[in-house]
Amino acid sequence: MLASLGSHKAYFDLFGAENGPVVCLVHSLASDSGMWAEQIPTLLEGGYRVLRIDIRGHGGSEAPAGVYSMKELAGDVAALLDKLAIEKAHFVGLSIGGMIGQGFALDHPRKVASLVVCDAVPASPPNAKDLWAPRLKAVGDAKSLEPVAGGTIERWLSADFKKKNPIRWQQIFDAIVGTKPKGFIGCATAITDFNFVDRLPSIKAPSLVICGANDPGAPPAENKRIASLIPNGRYEEVADALHFPNVERPAAFNRILRGFLDAQNRRINIVGAPA
Repeated sequence: MLASLGSHKAYFDLFGAENGPVVCLVHSLASDSGMWAEQIPTLLEGGYRVLRIDIRGHGGSEAPAGVYSMKELAGDVAALLDKLAIEKAHFVGLSIGGMIGQGFALDHPRKVASLVVCDAVPASPPNAKDLWAPRLKAVGDAKSLEPVAGGTIERWLSADFKKKNPIRWQQIFDAIVGTKPKGFIGCATAITDFNFVDRLPSIKAPSLVICGANDPGAPPAENKRIASLIPNGRYEEVADALHFPNVERPAAFNRILRGFLDAQNRRINIVGAPA
């Protein structure tokens, strides 16, 4: 489905228990909402209503002109929740999705039932623009993500995963190649220019940080840092996983995710119960 958010039309899907707690899933750079396929069965089994969003220039969402900021990307999530008359959601984001989640919890705290940040960082490294420049140039020159697709998926999923799950590997590779260059460049630019470090201690929502133990791009140390900066933030690690632990080790990832979400809903029900 498409929703007009002013600057662009955003693709989303919403399904599951009509009155269930909403879980909002936001994907990585150069991916789309299909990266959450392994999480859908356990969330539906738990009685959740699932909202998956394609960020600007990814999947079925349009790519507005110009570069984007984390503030704008978090604002897109808030605007879509308003469109759908969803007051609060459990936010789950991976990679840039986890960065957007931090911004969403900071700028729109009343909309956050809980926050799950996966394989992300709390700020751009000092040399971020230099690190990203070759990839952005390659994509811009080719008008395609084909030049960077191979290196990208090697950071996401292991060679062993590709061997054992070739169909799923190909689906994710195709999503990378299918990403709109304008959307990739716009969102990647947001990654090179943000810093939530000083603001993270103000997050009040229950928060969990999950990371693949072998993630090369958003390593455990950075994810532990996010958890340490958020009051009562918790950190969990998924063994033998790179940047996509939700795909590479879904059983372990889902156990951690469901355990956290279920605990938050029990807490909400107890607090909200009549005296």
